[in-house]
Order: sequence, then structure tokens, then C-alpha cells
Amino acid sequence: MSKQAAFITGITGQDGSYLCEMLLEKGYEVHGLVHRPESLQSGNIRHLVENEAIFKKQLFLHTGAFEDATHLRRIINKARPAEFYHLAGQSSPRLSLELPEATVESIGMATLRLLEIIRDLDEPPRFLYASSSEVFGSPVHSPQDEQTPVRPTTPYGAAKSFSQEMSRIYRTAYSLPTCSAILYNHESPRRRDTFVTMKIARAAARIKLGLQKELELGSLQGRRDWGWAPDYVRGMWMILQSDTVDDFILATGKLHSVEQLVEAAFNCVDLNWRDYVKHDPALVMTVEPYAPCGNPAKAKRLLGWQNTVPFEEMIQRLVESQLDRSRA
Repeated sequence: MSKQAAFITGITGQDGSYLCEMLLEKGYEVHGLVHRPESLQSGNIRHLVENEAIFKKQLFLHTGAFEDATHLRRIINKARPAEFYHLAGQSSPRLSLELPEATVESIGMATLRLLEIIRDLDEPPRFLYASSSEVFGSPVHSPQDEQTPVRPTTPYGAAKSFSQEMSRIYRTAYSLPTCSAILYNHESPRRRDTFVTMKIARAAARIKLGLQKELELGSLQGRRDWGWAPDYVRGMWMILQSDTVDDFILATGKLHSVEQLVEAAFNCVDLNWRDYVKHDPALVMTVEPYAPCGNPAKAKRLLGWQNTVPFEEMIQRLVESQLDRSRA
């Protein structure tokens, strides 16, 4: 097992792509699991795949599916990673209410299969599961910390909670170096358009350029703890470098409402958001988590980690990225 080998599931996603870039810069040999190879042509790691100095020399991609445990076992045995970052899985709380079985299979059972494979290795890697603030659902206190009871309100949150708890159980029952990063909302230009941050940033840019007339949203009162994705990826890496593998919350500790997000985005293009934003009751979630706000004190104290990009600057970066994209 190479001390500099890492394995990433979800390598083509927002977090996976930033993590891949960071690990390559640090000299790692990076292995990634890819479910649809055709997506590489337009995905977040296309530039790495097209780099002949990196692809198949420092970066290795493996086609596979979580349903095929035997094939996964072969891939991981061949890669022999020292660090394993499990980031893949269905990522929409809203969609999970419509597809609960698929969500639990994609998130919960996939994690369990990976833990079982790792348990059988002669030299198990340090394993990090990318959990979510959704495990807390509607918490009894705010901000939440690592001791806050899990009370998920969606199938997504329940599946994330299962995976997080299984990682803890494997750490205590089998003495494996397994842990979870409990991630609060974190954004970047690589975020998919289905997320509200990118939906708003994209609309502000397109309305400014005359490509769109209005933006339909559900409730503007919902509040979230929004941070900068590359910072959170750095935090995941820092967790696995610590002497004792443990669970950590990665968050900003600050809440902002959807209305504040909308106002900031439209301010970036010198528009009054009230002239363009319309309310759509169909977009209001039937189960809305109550103002999830994380306490990152443990990560700051033990790892020296913190979010570095303020809310307004983050929104500015998202809108600018969408302006460039819309003009292309």
C-alpha cells in the first residue's frame, strides 16, 4: 500500500473534483470510481483526464457501481489506498422524499458495502464518509456540534445518518480508522444548477444578460449555513491527517436566509431582485429543516480549519461564474 495513494468515490462531483486536484498537487496517486465514463467529457475533471502528464500516470479512474460489491473489492484491492474518501451518493433531500428506497440504497447500503470491503483488507485505509447536516433534521438547539443527537426529517437525512453511524460503529467495533465529516452547505461554481444557490446565481446572470425574465422560488425564509466548497474539501483532508481519526463538523457557524442570498446575487449585477423573483408554492418543501447551523469549534481547535470565503464574496464568485458561462 502506497502512503500517497487515495481513493475517491464521487470524483466527478463538486467536492470530488476539488479533492482530486488538491491531492494531485500534494503528490498523491489518486484513484476514482466513475459510474458513467461518458460524463468525463463534460465533467469537473475533464481537464485532468485530458492532461497526458497526469491521466493514467498519477490519476487512475475505475468504472464501477456500488451494487457490484465483488467488482468494487477487486478495484480497491488493486488500488491499495492509504486514504479513502467516500463522497458519492444521491444528493437531494427533496428527491429522497419521492425516491426513498433508491436513496437508502445509493447512500446507506453503498457505504456499508465499502466498509465491509475495507474491513477485510490487510492494511485498511483511513476512511472518511462525507455526511451532512441533514442528519440533524430539526435539532433542539443551535448551533449543532458533534454531540447533537441525530433527528433526520427526510429519507436522505436518515440514510446519511445510517452511513455516519456505521462509520462510527466500524471504528469502535473493529478498531478501523473510519470517520465522518459532517458537512453543512458548501458552494462553488461546480455546484449543479439544481441547487438553490446556483439556480439563483444563474438566474441573476441570465436576467442581467437578457436571457431570462424571472426567477421562481419557494420560501425565501429558509436559512442555511453556507460555506466555500474548496475549504470544506481541505477540511476533509485535514481530518484524515489527524493523529486520531474522529468525526468533525465543517461549517461556518453563520446563518443566512434564501432572501439574503437572492439579494446578494442580484446586487452583484445591479438589479433589484423584487422586480424579478416570483413565489411558486410548489417549490416549498413539505419538510423543511429548522435553520441548520454548525459549530466548527472542534475542527478549528484540533485541526486549525475554518471557512475562509465570506458569504457575500462566495455569492459574487458564483454569479461571476454564471455570467462567464452565459456569455460563452
